[in-house]
Amino acid sequence: MLLNEESFEIFADYFQFYLQDELAEPYGGEAWTDEAFDRRLAIAPGAIVVGTVRNMMVPVSIEIHDSEPESESDLWDHIVECSIQVTSGKLVVAGCTEYFPEARRIELDLGCYRARVLYGALDSVDGTGLEGDDRYRLQLWNAVHQDVAIAKKHAIEAPG
Repeated sequence: MLLNEESFEIFADYFQFYLQDELAEPYGGEAWTDEAFDRRLAIAPGAIVVGTVRNMMVPVSIEIHDSEPESESDLWDHIVECSIQVTSGKLVVAGCTEYFPEARRIELDLGCYRARVLYGALDSVDGTGLEGDDRYRLQLWNAVHQDVAIAKKHAIEAPG
């Protein structure tokens, strides 16, 4: 069952935004390996860094569920799952150049969460890389830690 949903417009500067535990060390960009780029998702302690196809404002929705939600894979271009440990009770949602103390937060219980990151309308971005209808949804629920898994893969193209 869906417990909470929040929507954001996030400036995806450097083609990314993050969801980070409030007490985690600030994410510094070192998690973008070739493997992370291939899956469009970087993982750091207490942080999920989502790669976007635009370097602009992007729509993001975050859902908190009481258990794993049903898959909607036919509605999305790319889907990756990972785990995040929440030690503060707050997740910061921000673009990588956003001022951390002023970034929005989502409150949730302490524990380990599974996160499903869904990427939609990736092919809608124009040749300039500035205009498009791409969208991003993160679904979180309490679960034991599991490795990163790509549930559906979309072909990677260079931005712009």
